[in-house]
Amino acid sequence: MEIKEAVEKSNSSLFEEVTRLGHEQVVFCNDPGTGLKAIIAIHNTVLGPSLGGTRMWAYNSESEALNDVLRLSRAMTFKAAISGLNLGGGKAVIIGDARTMKTEALMRRFGKFINSLGGKYYTAEDVNMKTRDMEYIHMETKYVTGLPKSMGGAGDPSPVTAYGTYVGMKAMAKKVFGSDSLEGKKVMVQGAGQVGGYLVEHLLKENAIVYLSDIFEEKAKAIATKGKVKVIEHDLVYETDADIYSPCALGATLNDETIPKLKCAIIAGSANNQLADEIKHGYMLMDQKIAYTPDFLINSGGLINVYLEYLGNHNYERAYQMADYIYDTCINIAVFSDDNNVSPQEAAMEMANKRIKSIGNIKLTF
Repeated sequence: MEIKEAVEKSNSSLFEEVTRLGHEQVVFCNDPGTGLKAIIAIHNTVLGPSLGGTRMWAYNSESEALNDVLRLSRAMTFKAAISGLNLGGGKAVIIGDARTMKTEALMRRFGKFINSLGGKYYTAEDVNMKTRDMEYIHMETKYVTGLPKSMGGAGDPSPVTAYGTYVGMKAMAKKVFGSDSLEGKKVMVQGAGQVGGYLVEHLLKENAIVYLSDIFEEKAKAIATKGKVKVIEHDLVYETDADIYSPCALGATLNDETIPKLKCAIIAGSANNQLADEIKHGYMLMDQKIAYTPDFLINSGGLINVYLEYLGNHNYERAYQMADYIYDTCINIAVFSDDNNVSPQEAAMEMANKRIKSIGNIKLTF
C-alpha cells in the first residue's frame, strides 16, 4: 500500500471512531527533544471544561493508546454528569515507560501542550503520575489540578477514589446480600496501586477477607504485610472464589475470556473502562447473575476531589461528604437496571446523558 493511501485509510477510521464516540477534539502532542508522545482527548464540554487525569503507559501500539484515551475521556463525561459536577470529559495519555522516560522536561513540555488549549482541558493524576508531576506541569500551565496541599491544591485524589469505591461496594452488598456490612465477605482486589492500597485499608477495618493481586507481585506483597491479606497470582485472579471482585488496575478486564471464569456475586472496583465491550459484556454479567457497579460511577471520588480544587474551595470533609452520595446512586442504578431489564452500565449512561441534555438545554435558553 502506498504511504498516501495508508494515511488516508488511517485518517478515515480515526474520524469515524471519534464521531461514533462523540468527541469534540483530539490533540496529538509530539516533541522529539524530550521524547514526548501524548494524546489529549476532549469528549464533551456541555457541562463545563473537560477535566481528567493523565496516565503514562508503555502501550503496545499508538492505536492502543488512542483507543484508551478515547474511551477514558468519554467515561469522564459520564462520570462528571452522574456525579452532579459541572465539568466535561477529557483525558490524556503519555506513551512510554514511566520508570525510565519520565523527566521534568517531558512533563513541562506536556504542560505547554495543555496550556495551548486555553482552559478547555484540565489535567490531574492518573496511572503512573504523582503530585510531583503535576507540579512540573503547573510550571507551564494553570490548567492542572491535584497539586500538593502545600501549593493550595487537593493533593493525591487516591484516598477519595478508594473511599468512593468502598462506599459503592457497600451499597451493592446491601442490594445483593441484604446488608451493607463487608465483615467476613471475600473481596478479590486486583491492583496494588495507590487506590487499591487505600481500598484494602477500608476492607481490613471492616474485617473483610482480602485477596490482592498485581502484575508487579512485590507491590502486592508490600501491602499484604500491613494486614491479613492473601496475595494471589496474577493469572489466578478470575478463578478466585470471592464474593466481590474489585478491579483496581487497568481496564477491559471484563471480557469474553474472563467473565465465564468469575465466581463472584458483585463487581465493584475503581478501574476505568472495566467492560471490554460496554454493551455485550454488561449483558453477559447480567446473564451470569453478577451485579456490576458502573466504573465511572463508583470511582468518581477522585474527580470529586479535584473538582473542589478546580472551584477553589477544596476541603476533604466536603469531598468525602460528596463521595458518600455514591452509595445512593449505586442503589438507584441497580434498581433502575432491574426494573427496566437493562444493564447497569446502560442505566448509568442513560442517567448521565439525561443530565447533560437537560443542562445543555438550560444553557441554550436566553
